[in-house]
Amino acid sequence: MAEHSVQLLVASRNPKKLAELRRILDNAQVAGITLVGLNELASFDEAPETAATFEDNALSKARDGSAASGLACVADDSGLEVDALKGMPGVLSARWCGTHGDDAANTALLLAQLSDVPDERRGAGFVSASALVVPGGSEVVVRGEWRGHIARTPAGAGGFGYDPVFIPEGEQRSAAELSSQEKDAASHRARALTKLLPALRSLV
Repeated sequence: MAEHSVQLLVASRNPKKLAELRRILDNAQVAGITLVGLNELASFDEAPETAATFEDNALSKARDGSAASGLACVADDSGLEVDALKGMPGVLSARWCGTHGDDAANTALLLAQLSDVPDERRGAGFVSASALVVPGGSEVVVRGEWRGHIARTPAGAGGFGYDPVFIPEGEQRSAAELSSQEKDAASHRARALTKLLPALRSLV
């Protein structure tokens, strides 16, 4: 019997996100899924991420990707919720400084905003919503959270985004100082994608 492989579109151009999902599928021994990134598709109109929640943004991205490709599509929207900032930057995490994707400027602004906040009030959580849309079929949205606190200075060269200033609960190191394996075991995105595994298994 020939090995049957299902193509799954990952609505991202970030190779780290594809690699992370690949590792999670491999660790869960989910075979028969070939991941396709947005870079491998002809370009299509992608709706701006303007929803008020991570869940709505993720679902919008997954619907757009599935409609454009005809493939099942998984999308995530993630960000950082800081307690002292009433849950901000939240869905604005990637463009907190006003420029989309400038990790260093976003992090510098966040640290400046928290400069007067004492250590015991620097609680924060990374949040990821992952959505799976199957053409003519189901829509599933799940949420993962990773709690910790915000450090006073960045540390570590791994990861991306706010990882260098996020100290997970029970850790002395920042998320950017953790190995891929350690991060996969605990991160918000890993927790959300793990919740999505039953739906991903059903694709094969």
